[in-house]
Amino acid sequence: MAGGSSLAIATCTAVLKDLLDNRIVQRDIASIVGDVIVTALPPDRIQVGSEERPQLNLFLYRVTPNTRWRGEPGGRAGGTNGASGIALDLHYLLSAYGAQDLQQEVLLGYAVQVFREAAHFSEERIRATLAAMSQNGAAGSRIARAVAGAAEGPAWVGNIEVVPEFQSMEDVSKLWSALQARYRPSVTYKVSMVVIDAD
Repeated sequence: MAGGSSLAIATCTAVLKDLLDNRIVQRDIASIVGDVIVTALPPDRIQVGSEERPQLNLFLYRVTPNTRWRGEPGGRAGGTNGASGIALDLHYLLSAYGAQDLQQEVLLGYAVQVFREAAHFSEERIRATLAAMSQNGAAGSRIARAVAGAAEGPAWVGNIEVVPEFQSMEDVSKLWSALQARYRPSVTYKVSMVVIDAD
């Protein structure tokens, strides 16, 4: 079975997705736009057009090293102190979908507000979220259940921070072209820092 550290990236995505899911229920967003689903899929896998449903999608499109943490004295990742881990920044594309007027705008505004209010995640909060997901029987695949069970694994992630990355229209256009998907209102985020240690 894969260790907790190897599930760090998937777990980060699951925690962010779970946050959006929970806030949809808490704020009764469905009463405004109808039933909403939250996914973590490549944008080209999402149904668009007349059958498009209210949806938020969180897609990990890029992974980069966290150079700031790597250079800190005593850090577990990189450097010359013999540490064997790596700290990563995860870059997400958050996009909103909907076939009716203003559904996309309402959902995107809601999601931006959620990440603004919950921009910092402590390790304790992450573990509590995973434990709740595990108790609720994380719906879906074996992967979802494995990620939910990662709360009992070794310490592999510290505090993480969710920060918006405002890109130019040219950069946004290039990103959507590379994804070969139809453009939808979106915003990009950088999540720092996910730590993967050697097993």
